[in-house]
Amino acid sequence: MPPTAGTDGNRVFLQLGRPPEEPNQFNHPDAPRSYSDEVRARLEADAKEIIGRYPQPRSAILPLLHLVQAEDSYITPAGLSFVADVLGLTGADVAGVASFYSMYRRKPTGEYLVGVCTNTLCAVMGGDAIYDALKEHLDVNDAQTTADGKVTLERIECNAACDCAPVVMVNWEFFDQQTPESARDLTDALRSGGEVRPSRGLPLTSFRETARVLAGFADDRPDDGQGGPAGPTLAGLRFAHEHGMAAPETDADGSGQ
Repeated sequence: MPPTAGTDGNRVFLQLGRPPEEPNQFNHPDAPRSYSDEVRARLEADAKEIIGRYPQPRSAILPLLHLVQAEDSYITPAGLSFVADVLGLTGADVAGVASFYSMYRRKPTGEYLVGVCTNTLCAVMGGDAIYDALKEHLDVNDAQTTADGKVTLERIECNAACDCAPVVMVNWEFFDQQTPESARDLTDALRSGGEVRPSRGLPLTSFRETARVLAGFADDRPDDGQGGPAGPTLAGLRFAHEHGMAAPETDADGSGQ
């Protein structure tokens, strides 16, 4: 905390560097610092398979981060060190990449990561109200996780599903056109073990299993036809085609006729 001179000549102390609570740091107090020999051997076998898919080993850094997240449910010092070791990189190299992407977690994650989109359109359609309702209903702790460890709640960025706003995602599977009431019912079912089916995509699996799939390993979930709705945009396009509707033609200069 070096001193510097203020405009009035008095010394002002400046705090340099990130504060301890900075979310980009991977310093959760309960995080493992290293892996046991058994866990490391298992991860090394998986890492070898992942690295073998790339012409340059360091290109495997993203799937390897998903691999260690599948092990711990978030990125830990143990995971960062492991990825650095197998790729011959520094811990700073790996942490710099991991901290850039929001999909790499900084705190322990529950069995189901429930993300509420609060970007512009989803927010306008009620995303903020859904998030606030779930936060109160779930009574999450400082890690945004329920006491039973089942659900972790977070705000998420746009996932290109604006047609179906407001959208809630569970382990990156879509639940479209949600309301505070439907979102509460959804999380209650997740916590009680009830049947939960995404609006589209594949059946739900746990957060750790999802991370392993993102690392590039086989996804054995059955595709039971959960194609889901095409969305209002495509529905509007079909309606326009059926009724001979089209955008007005433009002049060469781009102006309408």
